[in-house]
Amino acid sequence: MSEPAIDYRAVFQALPGMVALLTPHLVYADANEDFLRYSGRTRDELIGHYLFDVFPDNPNDPAATGSRNLQASLHRVLADAERDTMALQRYDVQSRERPGEWEERYWSPINAPVLDGDGRVVLLVHRVEEVTELIRARGRAAGDRARVLEAELYTRSRELQEVNERLRQSHAREREVALALQAAMLPAPRLTDHQQAAVRYRPAVGALNVCGDWYDLVELPGERTAVAVGDVVGHGLAAAGVMGQLRSALSAACLVSAGPAEALEVLGLYSRSVAGAESTTAVCVHIDWTALSLTYSSAGHPPPALLRGDGTVVFLDGATDPPLGARPEHVSRPQAGQPFADGDTLVLYTDGLIERRHEDIDAGLARLARSLTAHRTLAPEQLADALLVDLLPAAGATDDTALVVIRL
Repeated sequence: MSEPAIDYRAVFQALPGMVALLTPHLVYADANEDFLRYSGRTRDELIGHYLFDVFPDNPNDPAATGSRNLQASLHRVLADAERDTMALQRYDVQSRERPGEWEERYWSPINAPVLDGDGRVVLLVHRVEEVTELIRARGRAAGDRARVLEAELYTRSRELQEVNERLRQSHAREREVALALQAAMLPAPRLTDHQQAAVRYRPAVGALNVCGDWYDLVELPGERTAVAVGDVVGHGLAAAGVMGQLRSALSAACLVSAGPAEALEVLGLYSRSVAGAESTTAVCVHIDWTALSLTYSSAGHPPPALLRGDGTVVFLDGATDPPLGARPEHVSRPQAGQPFADGDTLVLYTDGLIERRHEDIDAGLARLARSLTAHRTLAPEQLADALLVDLLPAAGATDDTALVVIRL
């Protein structure tokens, strides 16, 4: 029994959906009935004509890319001999009834090669599905959903206003607690009459008025004073609690240790038992008023600055070690000395004073040195205020700042 003969031209014309055949020069060779119907063009207007002469881009739309995207797809098929499925395209078509007017249309094209026996592309199958009505229907549905969402958002906004008011009241109460903590943990310095000192604490913008930065001054036997600043990672009352424990521990260690390095060693061992104390930085300086000398050690903290009477600035960076708890095993910390003269000024601070995002720390240290030199004649209280004005952003810092200024 012989196979029935198939009229492939009739099959082509009966194919559902818009299908056209193009030559490698992108000239229409044939088009089925659906292509003629939905494109609004006759066979004579298509066959033998260059694709983009028949369907140019809308000249009134400078952003139109339909023809460029389609041309790129067809050239890919010619070059690779592989099917190319295009993304949804807006490709406006000139109205037949109103020449000069362009109708907004959306198409989903697929382009495929037809090869000869040698594997060369001899025809291009250009299949297009028009989805204009689907896009418009989705737009109408989106508009309906937008109106529903607008009503829901209004309701939610009223609810959020009530929640925000409750949070504001809660934050006000928490701020009162924070202020009390700050007053208890960061008191004004109590030094002997011949010493002049100023301390400052500035919280980050939006934070509670106490966080993880601290300062401390401790009178030691033998005309000596211990000065320290530190910085606990984190913000809020939890960080403040850790700060209080470490500050008290360092104060006690300074009273019984042989020097600042030993005091920081003790603090590092203690920090291992304090949750949240990991990676805390601190620097401790012992001032010997009789010998006119400074002894210091740093646990990953920015270096203290010594402002001399002539305006030069020396950074005490000769004994720097990793932050507390950074080493898995105990190692002795380094210690260094620095002489000073009557009238010099010692400045300790936390990183909020000098560090800025996307900036090397050396730039911040240079700013600090310039400000110290410019205000070298000021007393500690005035110098502390001038440093904050010069170095903190006018809109408020993004990190806390603790500052100690001592006239030596």
